[in-house]
Amino acid sequence: MNTADLGLPVDVPSTALFTDHYELTMLQAALKAGTAERRGVFEVFTRRLPDGRRYGVVGGTGRVLDAVENFRFDEGALRFLRERGAVDEATLEWLAGYRFSGDIWGYPEGEVYFPGSPIMRVEGSFGECVLLETVILSILNHDSAIAAAASRMASAAGGRPLIEMGARRTHELAAVAAARAAYVGGFTSTSDLAAGFRYNIPTVGTSAHAFTLLHDSERDAFRAQVDSMGRDTTLLVDTYDVAEAVRTAVEVAGPGLGSVRIDSGDLLLVAHRVRRQLDELGARDTRIIVTSDLDEYAIASLAAAPVDAYGVGTQLVTGSGHPTASMVYKLVARAESAEPGAPLVPVAKRSTGGKTSVGGRKWAARRLDADGVAEAEVVGTGPVPDALAGRQLLVELVRGGEVVAREPLDAARDRHAAARAGLPLSATQLSRGEPVLPTEYAHGGSGS
Repeated sequence: MNTADLGLPVDVPSTALFTDHYELTMLQAALKAGTAERRGVFEVFTRRLPDGRRYGVVGGTGRVLDAVENFRFDEGALRFLRERGAVDEATLEWLAGYRFSGDIWGYPEGEVYFPGSPIMRVEGSFGECVLLETVILSILNHDSAIAAAASRMASAAGGRPLIEMGARRTHELAAVAAARAAYVGGFTSTSDLAAGFRYNIPTVGTSAHAFTLLHDSERDAFRAQVDSMGRDTTLLVDTYDVAEAVRTAVEVAGPGLGSVRIDSGDLLLVAHRVRRQLDELGARDTRIIVTSDLDEYAIASLAAAPVDAYGVGTQLVTGSGHPTASMVYKLVARAESAEPGAPLVPVAKRSTGGKTSVGGRKWAARRLDADGVAEAEVVGTGPVPDALAGRQLLVELVRGGEVVAREPLDAARDRHAAARAGLPLSATQLSRGEPVLPTEYAHGGSGS
């Protein structure tokens, strides 16, 4: 597999070291105790949504599948572990042959989730599953946080296009993952070429203030850009004086000028002034794009403004104040012994302090009201009630170590739009509130 598809530098041979040291020491101790081969069930979930958020968005599932497939301890990784004395030789020998051979089920990418939702379920031997904790959580926590922020921004934008522009505000590899997650959440394009190359996301970009400052006059800069890119380009009009720049832009490009971009000032006021000026100059079809530290609240405040598109950077790639989804990866069931076919028994953390979990291998379904609108997230163990059998949320992702659920990124994007549309209207409110759906726990049954 090409590691570039994972957003990795080409000299990184695998994802095996994207893990925490204690996962390997747990493996070593379990191998010595004879418990590493016990079948286990791990689940990814979050105990709560970020403060004020009404729903979460599953992001990064496709990247998780790539990471699991590429989780191999090559010679370089094994040499590093040996030189550091991280684990003993018996464990190194076990790691040399590591290939995940279990099963993974999960919410499909783009689906929404709530506290307690079993977003991903990983089944196999304890040894092979425990090693995947960090890489799975690092992807899902980052990408789901960005996708959720993107979804809120897309709701606030009310159908106007959103451009992801955060590559300069985060780690270079995180920028690629963020652009992907933003696209799932509803953004239409990205400025990051690596994201466009790896994930076929539409890319856009024209010029920054430096291009205007390079030239002897703003007119010279506009002329150079129009001559190179055509009249449908986007001219940046706030380097000096906005009104003068708009006038010059139309004089240079004519009334067929594609767009102007505003990157500073009172965006609501300036957008209205620019729209009026463009119309007076005959450039009635020229679009207005606004940037400048936007978040979902700023976008919502511009709903009545004559804005045609938004460019968002910092607030998007930092999750708009919530850079993680706070997901955890917990063992919820394990076999009574390492014997093949040994029955599973539920296990759960019971400590105080709010970090308890619910044991047992779980299913999840979304119950609808009489109008077809979601009214509850139902999570349970045992048989699925007949009334919910057709509403189950988990899908098979990996079977016997083989990925079975790859899909185009647009499928996840479309799924999210449909999932969000199926929630109560209050899901799109930006005011603080509880999750829009309650999570109900059930023990299954055969009745309806």
